[in-house]
Amino acid sequence: MSPTVPLMLTLVAAFAPAIQPERHNAATSVFTVWKSAVKPIAIFRHVAHEGPGHFATFCDTHGLPWQLLRSDAGEPLPATPQAFSGLVLMGGPMSVNDDLPWIAPTLALIRAAVAANIPVLGHCLGGQLMARALGGEVTRNPVKEIGWGAVRVLDSPVARDWFGSVKAFTAFHWHGETFSPPPAAERILESVYCGNQAFALGPHLALQCHVEMTEALIRSWCEAGAEEIAAAAASPAVQTPQQMRALNAANLPAMQSVAEQLYGRWARGLKR
Repeated sequence: MSPTVPLMLTLVAAFAPAIQPERHNAATSVFTVWKSAVKPIAIFRHVAHEGPGHFATFCDTHGLPWQLLRSDAGEPLPATPQAFSGLVLMGGPMSVNDDLPWIAPTLALIRAAVAANIPVLGHCLGGQLMARALGGEVTRNPVKEIGWGAVRVLDSPVARDWFGSVKAFTAFHWHGETFSPPPAAERILESVYCGNQAFALGPHLALQCHVEMTEALIRSWCEAGAEEIAAAAASPAVQTPQQMRALNAANLPAMQSVAEQLYGRWARGLKR
């Protein structure tokens, strides 16, 4: 659990003036009305170098307690989601269709959280786990996407509820597979190379792209994934590490602003 975050939420005085309802600033409005302690958010890590990134920064900034559960280290999964205010699933190089010991329990935990109206948020592999748990499919994407690439927000009430006024942005990608939205979920984001970049289902959000990225994460992923990048160099949606780093300054701040919007909207559903 984040060692610097108390379990009791307090309202930071400097935070209140930032509330702008007309701009659909979900990231701020929710915190001003909480009067009691919130349960920790469970963050599931599936490989050591794919940690929570900017999501942890969001939680720490807004006084949200969180606990890292390391599936990659063999840590047992909780039997039920009731001890947590929300579940957040990070990425990983494996496939949801692989026969790994933690996949079936994770799928069951997602289904239990959705049944209990405990919000679930998935990043890439995490979004694919959500799709499979809820009745969607995970299949090979037409091309591998690695690096920075444009995404477009669909024009629908559900998409606007999540993205506010954002219509398009440049996101970070690292995937070779893709999900289909499960029954009752709505597709809300797309790219040229991947039609299903995000889906929403009530308080739950699944992302194929990686809005959680930081400069440090991008650097570590490029080091860990050097062979994968080289093997996929023929893909029109794969960039070199040098190209990715050169685009960081232009794209990271804007994408993190979008992440704040999405995380704030998702946090409105957190259980106390």
